Amino acid sequence: MQRLFPYLIGLVIVLAVLSSCVFVVRERDAALVFALGEIRDTYTEPGLYFKLPPPFQNVVVLDKRLQTIENKDPERIQTAEKKNLLIDSFIKWRISDPLQFYVTFGSNTRAAEERLQAQIRDALNASVNVRTVKEVVSSERGAIMDEMLRTVERRAAPLGVEIVDVRLRRIDYVPEIAESVYRRMEAERKEEANRLRATGAADSEKIRAQADRQRQELLASATAQAQEIRGEGDAQATAIYAEAYGKNPDFFSFYKSLQAYETGFSKASDMLVLEPDSEFFRFWNNSGVDMTMTPPLAEGAAR
Repeated sequence: MQRLFPYLIGLVIVLAVLSSCVFVVRERDAALVFALGEIRDTYTEPGLYFKLPPPFQNVVVLDKRLQTIENKDPERIQTAEKKNLLIDSFIKWRISDPLQFYVTFGSNTRAAEERLQAQIRDALNASVNVRTVKEVVSSERGAIMDEMLRTVERRAAPLGVEIVDVRLRRIDYVPEIAESVYRRMEAERKEEANRLRATGAADSEKIRAQADRQRQELLASATAQAQEIRGEGDAQATAIYAEAYGKNPDFFSFYKSLQAYETGFSKASDMLVLEPDSEFFRFWNNSGVDMTMTPPLAEGAAR
């Protein structure tokens, strides 16, 4: 056993030296190999790699995963109207060039985040300062984010950083102007509502006028058609009466007299003052009945 002890120590030393000569690069990492303080190699693909044992060579590992920078405190930004807004934004970034990133920041990721936050703040100011509150809040919010993304991408590229996305998460009014802005928005909405009501009332009157005109036209057309039909009917009735009168004038005169009697004595309160031998009683007189002596006839005459 004592004879094997030196061999075991030697084996441990050899294994330790061999393990220091091997390093693994994972999918989420990038590795920089230094030789006496100088960068010799950069590895961005995952795998097993070899190097010289320390102190001849050592390895620095950088995280190349997608990272997020969130502003804990919203930025106070002034618009073109000299009004302040509280804007909360965030940025998605990752290391694109490990060598350039290390030359700029070393392995200090916090320093890179602070530099990017300053660039975001400058880009946000540049985009918001030339726009009104309404444009920032609604109409040009997407344009502001696109401008910020392009600006920060251009500035971050020499640092070995890729900017993936920039977003404005929340935009609030500062307390000093919030009430006035809300009042103005309320006035604008009321003005728009009044305009829509006025437009609706005008359209309603127009529709009613069109409907009334169409109604009058239909009534006039229907009245004209009714008059025409009534005239045709009267003409046909007159023709029928004339034809009937031509066939038997005596019967026709008798029939018309009966209609006159029916019309003249339709109510109990009707009263006619006539001579017994008047033309109205012509057919009764010709019937041989004494109009002056017959009670019914006298009663009829009195009526």
